Amino acid sequence: MPHQIPADGTLLPLMEEFYTIQGEGFHSGKAAYFIRLGGCDVGCHWCDVKESWDAELHPLTHADQIVANASLHPGKAVVITGGEPLIYNLDYLTSQLQQRGIKTFIETSGAYPLSGHWDWICLSPKKFKSPRLDVAPHAGELKVIVFNKSDFEWAEQYAALVSPGCKLYLQPEWSKHQAVLPLIIDYVKANPKWEISLQTHKYLNIP
Repeated sequence: MPHQIPADGTLLPLMEEFYTIQGEGFHSGKAAYFIRLGGCDVGCHWCDVKESWDAELHPLTHADQIVANASLHPGKAVVITGGEPLIYNLDYLTSQLQQRGIKTFIETSGAYPLSGHWDWICLSPKKFKSPRLDVAPHAGELKVIVFNKSDFEWAEQYAALVSPGCKLYLQPEWSKHQAVLPLIIDYVKANPKWEISLQTHKYLNIP
C-alpha cells in the first residue's frame, strides 16, 4: 500500500479536514467535521476531487491527531470520505471518535471490505469499480449519482441488495444537474421509494 501505511490504521493519508455543513443525503443540513483521506482507484471521470486519488500526495497523519482536531468543534459528527476511505483499516480511528461521543459517518463506494465502527454508512456505488456485495446490507443510505438515463436501471440493481430500511437517494451529477434533474424528478414521482439528494453545499457555496 502507499506510504507503507500500518495495517492497524493508526496512520492515514490525510488530504484535508474541515468543519462545515453536510450538503447531501440523509444528514443534509447538519453540522459535521469532514475527514477526507487520500487514495482512490475507482476512477470516476466526473470526480470533483481527483487530487485525492494519489495517496502519496497527502501526509500520513496519526489518527489521534485527527480525533483531537475533530474534538475541537461543537458539532459531534464526523464524515469520513475520500478518495475511497475503505482502502484503509478504519477501526482505530472510528473507535477513538466514538469514545469521545462523536458520531461516525462514512461515504464509500463499497469497493473495499468494510472496516470501522459506524453510526451511519452512505453507500454510493460506482460503475467504474463495483461495490462488494457484503457492504450493501450495512448501508443506512444508498446514494446513486445520476449521469445519464441508464443510471436508473443500475440504481435499482443496488436497491435490491440493501436492507429494507435503507434510505434510497438519486443525486444529479453536478456538471449535468440541469439536464438530469428533470429526469430524476419524473423517476421519483413514478417510483416514490426513491428520494432526491442535492449537493446543497454547492448551491450555498460552502466546502
